[in-house]
Amino acid sequence: MADACANRAAEGLRTLEDICRFVFDDAPLTDRLKNLRHAIRETCEPLLGMTARDTPGDVGTTIPTTSETSRPSLRAVATAAARRAQEALRTLEEAAKLGGADAELFERGRYELYEIERIVATRLPPLAPQWRLCVLLTESLCRRPWLDVAGAAIDGGADCLQLREKGDLVDRELLRRARELVAVAAGRASVIINDRPDIARLANADGVHLGQGDLDPFDARRIVGDRALIGVSTSCLDDAVQAVEDGASYCGLGPMFPSSTKPKDKISGTSYLEAYLGDARTRQTPHLAISGIDATRAAELARLGARGVAVSSFVCGSDDPQAAARRIVEALGSGRS
Repeated sequence: MADACANRAAEGLRTLEDICRFVFDDAPLTDRLKNLRHAIRETCEPLLGMTARDTPGDVGTTIPTTSETSRPSLRAVATAAARRAQEALRTLEEAAKLGGADAELFERGRYELYEIERIVATRLPPLAPQWRLCVLLTESLCRRPWLDVAGAAIDGGADCLQLREKGDLVDRELLRRARELVAVAAGRASVIINDRPDIARLANADGVHLGQGDLDPFDARRIVGDRALIGVSTSCLDDAVQAVEDGASYCGLGPMFPSSTKPKDKISGTSYLEAYLGDARTRQTPHLAISGIDATRAAELARLGARGVAVSSFVCGSDDPQAAARRIVEALGSGRS
């Protein structure tokens, strides 16, 4: 038992160590994990009984779990490694009380790992799903009741909804609407709240979307928590690289085209989309191309490699938002090269 747990702890620590070394290029954190790994190995020596271990006859080696066969992200890899090491250290702590080893070291190591897990999780944020269509909901743009538009958009294939009411509502009303939107989506689509991490957390939304002048992702994450998604609006590759380094779960890319909904002095254009998809620092981060997008332009963006778009007036201002959403989704599909 002690030998198996010693190996399990070392494996988990080494995985975290390699992430800190090769992904973060963080020498102090790498050194901290390496020293902990060696200290645990040395402390385990009095407990180990290698000749008594029967790996072929160990019933635990034939009991797989579904989560062991797939990891959706590097963050999931790090979390699994940390939890594996923590659990092994707990068993070693108890075994040490029987075997005359230093149980206190295992306890200290476990608490140190809790802190390291938090640090790593902060630097490896959860990535958003690669949504196909995010509908930006603003009541003033809707020809039908805004909540009906939300439901119709989902029925038409939208897999993300963003509540965007730029300061027009008092906080209490904004929170009420956010909760209503979460209830309407009910697992059928993700719900993102624009600008307001506090409202996103209180409404149990999937995340928050931030502009360049809003809180940075690190500070927003202190409000929404480790599991929430954080999107960041970007208008150039430098913005996107910074957003990814700051822990964005996805990036909004735009403006792609001129828009009467949210006019901008400078249009980033489709060349920015191509730069984002061509850069190793950003192309793995989910994205939503935004601004002035209709079905024709969605198909054009898809031909350039866009995997998802955000649309406002084309759906909200339609007499048939379900059909409008479906047209966008179909255009994205037909436009793929």
